[in-house]
Amino acid sequence: MFVELYLDEDVDVLVADLIRARGFSAITTREVGNLRKDDDEQLAYAVENQLTYVTHNRADFETRALEYFASGKTHHGIIIAVRRPPQDIARRLFVILNNVTADEMINQIRYI
Repeated sequence: MFVELYLDEDVDVLVADLIRARGFSAITTREVGNLRKDDDEQLAYAVENQLTYVTHNRADFETRALEYFASGKTHHGIIIAVRRPPQDIARRLFVILNNVTADEMINQIRYI
């Protein structure tokens, strides 16, 4: 099963377009009406929909991942991206999408 991505509102929406153009699944907070929701709500949405969360917000989401681990909760992966041009972020995401299954992303943090 392929990883399906959920992009935080701070990730350029062009990244989702580039991912979808190659046949992978990616949605944005804007597309699902979650703009301006807090980080806990965003991650909860990703978990509920079995999506891997993509963000630039390293500090907050490393903390959330640790909290999930400590409380025995499961998330479907968090990818923390350094701010780069959208094409570069998409290229780095393709490495994960082409080599990692959705099951392998469970409770994982990846850095790109």
